[in-house]
Amino acid sequence: MTSAQFQPAAGPARRTVVAAAGAAGLAVALTACGGSDDDASGGKAADSSGSGGGENSGAGTALAATADIPEGGGKVFPDQKVVVTQPAAGEFKAFSATCTHQGCAVKSVSGGLINCPCHNSSFSITDGSVQSGPAPKPLPAVRITVSGDSVRLA
Repeated sequence: MTSAQFQPAAGPARRTVVAAAGAAGLAVALTACGGSDDDASGGKAADSSGSGGGENSGAGTALAATADIPEGGGKVFPDQKVVVTQPAAGEFKAFSATCTHQGCAVKSVSGGLINCPCHNSSFSITDGSVQSGPAPKPLPAVRITVSGDSVRLA
């Protein structure tokens, strides 16, 4: 009887495969956590536009009537990835609806806060600043225009 020596098939070691999968997952997580370095200042009163960068590929798109945005609150527009707020009567601001923590969409506006349901981050309706974390940065401002009773992406 001859004894054959066991030779494992050529290929990457299990440890290599696991490490590569972990590195790929980390890269995805870090990309999702990344935020914008844009200024987070908001818009102005009617007939002017906000400042800041945000992601508004639908420039000129009508979002809502001014009456649809409650004073002291706001409304999320998920299709446009924008949240519009009215911190004071006639003062409209807009921010990205993408949370700066892990990229989840914010879902509601209540009690003067823009709320993300994923990890309970909340942001100010006035300037998008973080009011409770884990979000590391404010929501980036999005440019809007208010003309008459219409709120539009700028």
